[in-house]
Parts: sequence; C-alpha cells; structure tokens
Amino acid sequence: MKKILLTCAAVIGFCAAFAQQFQPNWASLNTRKMPAWFQQDKFGIFIHWGVYAVPSYAPVIPNSGYSYSEWYWYRLNEKQKDFKAFHDKNFGADFLYPQFEKQFKAELFNPDQWADVFKKSGARYVVLTSKHHEGYCLWNSAEADRTWNRPWNAVTGTPQRDLLGDLTNSVRAAGLKMGFYYSLYEWFNPLWLTDKKRYVNEHMIPQFKDLVNTYKPSIIFSDGEWDLPDTAWHSEELLAWLFNQSPVANEVVVDDRWGNNTRSRNTGATYATSEYGSGMDASVIWEESQGIGHSYGYNRNEKLEDYKSSYNLILMLVDIVSRGGNLLLDIGPTADGRIPVIMQQRLTDMGNWLQTNGDAIYGTKAYKQSYQWSAGKMPEKKTESFMAGYSIAEMVKPRPNLAHVEAFFTTKGKDLYCTLPAYMPQFTLRNFTAGAGVTATLLGSNKKLAFKNAGGNCTINLSSLQPGDAPGQLLVIKLANAL
Repeated sequence: MKKILLTCAAVIGFCAAFAQQFQPNWASLNTRKMPAWFQQDKFGIFIHWGVYAVPSYAPVIPNSGYSYSEWYWYRLNEKQKDFKAFHDKNFGADFLYPQFEKQFKAELFNPDQWADVFKKSGARYVVLTSKHHEGYCLWNSAEADRTWNRPWNAVTGTPQRDLLGDLTNSVRAAGLKMGFYYSLYEWFNPLWLTDKKRYVNEHMIPQFKDLVNTYKPSIIFSDGEWDLPDTAWHSEELLAWLFNQSPVANEVVVDDRWGNNTRSRNTGATYATSEYGSGMDASVIWEESQGIGHSYGYNRNEKLEDYKSSYNLILMLVDIVSRGGNLLLDIGPTADGRIPVIMQQRLTDMGNWLQTNGDAIYGTKAYKQSYQWSAGKMPEKKTESFMAGYSIAEMVKPRPNLAHVEAFFTTKGKDLYCTLPAYMPQFTLRNFTAGAGVTATLLGSNKKLAFKNAGGNCTINLSSLQPGDAPGQLLVIKLANAL
C-alpha cells in the first residue's frame, strides 16, 4: 500500500507540473510561484568581468553612474571628459576599445579559488556577467563572433578558455547556486546599430537560449532593457519558453528588467531590483545590488576610503534582510583573473560573521517592524543612501537629540532575532512581552541571557557577558518561542 501511495503521489506531481503551462503574457507568467530558494538564501555574489577589466578606470564621482568602470567604452564614445583624458594620455587617441581584448588574458584565473572565496563569504549563490553591454561573451557564443565580425568571446578570443563554464563548474562543486547576468542590448554591435529587430531575433534570442541550454542557470539577471519595450524584446515569449521548456523551468529565478516598461511591475514572474537605491519592503520579492567599492567592474582609481568596511557590509546585509530583501554584493576581478585581496578580505569577514550569526539571516522573514529606533528626532531620509532611504552606517550611531537604530529584526518560525549594531549592557525590546517558554541566547555563545517584562516592554540583560563571550560587532539575540 505504501508503494502504491508513493507512486500515485509521484504521478499526481508529474501531471501537475506538466499541466502548468505558462502563456506568453504577463497575466499568465505572473501566476508562476517564485522558487522558494531565492528568498531563503538571502545573499549572493555579483561578478562584473569583461574587457573593461583591462583599462579598469572610472572617475570616483559619488552617486554617479560615471563611477562605473564597466561603462568605459560608452563614456569614451560619448567623449566624457574624465574617461577621454585618461584614455588619450595612457593609450592614445587612436587606440580603439576592441584592442583592449588582446590584454584580457585571464592568465591567473583559478575558478576553484574563486569558488572557495565565495563559499567562505557565506553567500549562497553567484551571478557572473555572461555578457555586459560591450557584447563580449565569457563563453563560446557563435552569435557574438558572427555579428561582431571578429572573435568576441573568451573561447575564440585571447583567453582561449570557457571562463563562464569553468567558474560554473567550480561554484556548483562548492555547493552554491550559479546564475548569470545577461545584457539584452549591446552598445555598438553592428546589427544592433543597423536593425534592432533583426538583432533581437537573430542574435539576442538564440544567444540567450544557448546560454540557458548549455549552462542551466539558477538565476538570470537581465539588464540593458531600457531602449525597447518588452514587446520588442519578445520578453513574454522568451520567459514562457524559459518557464515551460527550458532545462531550468522549475528552478530558475529572473529579475524585472525585460523592457523599458517592466521594472517592479511583474512581481509574480520576476523579482524587483535596485542598485544604490532606496529599496523595497517585504510586500514584494526584491534584491539590492551594490559593489564593495562603488564601481561594479574593477576600478583601479578607487582608494581604500572608497571601499565599504567589513562592518558596514555586514550592516548593509542585516538592513536589507530585515526588510525582506536579498543582497547581491558585487566584486570586480582584474583582467588577469584575480579577485583583489581587499575584496577577498571583506568577503571573508562577512563569512566569519555569518558562520556565527547566519541563523538570523538565512531562511528568515521580515518582522512586523524592521528596526527599533531610540528616542529622539527622526533623521531626514535621503533616498540615495543605502537601501532604507537612510545612511544606515550613520543611523546606528548614537547622536545628541537624534534617533538612532537600536536593533534590526528578523523571524524564523516562532523565533525572533534582534541584531544589535554594537554591544550594550541592556537591550529593551519595546512593545513586547515575553511569554512562558521564551528563552534568550546570544548567537555564538552558550550562555542564556536573563530578561524581565515591565511596562509592556522586555529588557534583556547582556551585562554578564565576559570578554570573548560576544563574538565581534553586530550581536544577535535569539528569542526562542517568542512569536
């Protein structure tokens, strides 16, 4: 009887999966349930790597797209003064951008070492630029070479190596999910410049399908969609193929960048994206991307002060997760295939914190409130600063007469996690009364914390902790059975 029941269940499951065919329109596509892994994993690594890693330059202009080194070719073409002056001085006015490809050798690229860094960071998924707006592919794309009329991928070009395939294998061997960023458009592709309709039908669509069929990504970060509406990109038809017929139909997660009319509009089929933005909340599935510096591609012009500290990166992750989001943290490797050591160090520090406190991040949901503010005047929001509209790095610092963030909250089942930006002898959780059966512990410590209810609040005593009991900054109190 048990075997019969299992067989019936398998048949029913197969039939249900087979019957769920999505039509090529947003109304149907938005009925697809987002694969659960994405909201559970919370933290991914973004990698911007391409020919732009050779000049690896952008001016450092805060809150400006000019700080993105991966836009080097475009800025050079529009004669942006900083890029042009740098290029003319160091390479010559007659040196054309495609000539940089000869110097994109990736000779020190070790995909196993990269995957080890990502694993140790605590990230659960990786997203590599399969192709940025420059059109150069990190895998053997026949479409790239044909429409560019030159070797314009890493296999037929100078690296002579399937960079994307090698990293995909190493990342998956390390137990992480692998995905790809894919730019729909290409700035200076001859076919794009002369016939956009043919470009979409003869280049973009077959190239995209080749990428998916060959490497089977768990996540696709589409971009470069803003020149055309979704109908011109055939996005609905392409996503229907992806969700129905592709080899990753059941697992793949996609972002919201499929036309100049699609961002944040199709929250069933896609997740919302922001970068250096004011962010979203737990009512939608969303992801924020930022670099450890400001540029996504490696920028040799950035200095130490342009890089976020390990503390601020952990704080950013906690902030985003407390509001129901994911963090896609970007690194920019060098043209010879190295992850800059400072980026490795930052990622390792994040992983060390997550090794102790990951229970408050992975698989969590947002609480009814993201933060607890202290008494004082609320600070003015600035939408360009971090996700919440506040500069979180500043808002956790006590300042005279101004409110500051005392704690961030996440939940898992019946447990409530309170992440404190810094040690405090006592933490009072306001408008909360701990019931019978509640226990308080500090993640990373085996000591139970005493607490008491008074006046509708719950005060947790951390003063008994000795040096070494509290593992680093950003402490996490777990209130088990609190909800």
